[in-house]
Amino acid sequence: MDILTKPWPWYIAGPSISLVLFLMLFFGKSFGVSGNYRTMCAMIGAGRGVKFFDFDWKKEKWNLVFIVGVLLGALIAYIWMPNGQVNISEATIEDLKNIGIAMTPNMLPDELFGAGNVFTFRSLFFMTVGGFLVGFGTRYAGGCTSGHAISGLSDLQLPSLVAVIGFFIGGLLMTHLLLPYLLKI
Repeated sequence: MDILTKPWPWYIAGPSISLVLFLMLFFGKSFGVSGNYRTMCAMIGAGRGVKFFDFDWKKEKWNLVFIVGVLLGALIAYIWMPNGQVNISEATIEDLKNIGIAMTPNMLPDELFGAGNVFTFRSLFFMTVGGFLVGFGTRYAGGCTSGHAISGLSDLQLPSLVAVIGFFIGGLLMTHLLLPYLLKI
């Protein structure tokens, strides 16, 4: 069970990711999560009304295996990780306390996602506005973080480099400037 509950060392994880990316590039495929949403919409017939979804989705169904793996991985983590606990550095826990999140070992902060807080204005705001911004940003950037950072950078695509730099700048601005303010809502 250690292989499922402990992080893999860099010398296993890194070459494994590289091998998968090499094989994908060799076979002319590109990796990314957001492309799966387009494929799923095409599968249910959205192509009849929207030209963007009108394509041969059967050629892209191989990528849906990744989404199945994400769901299975989440299930395995839920079952095998004791109480959903994660190891978070003491410095991060202290930083979170300073902005009003008393971090417990749970994966999701109770202040935002606890049973009594899910339907508060603040949590609904984070989920609704955050979901919209992620969807809009993914479409505007022409792909998601995994697609640009893993597949696009491996393929030496300049737009992916620009997108990844933008993701990091946005993440830093959100974490250090906006999140402390938004948590006070």
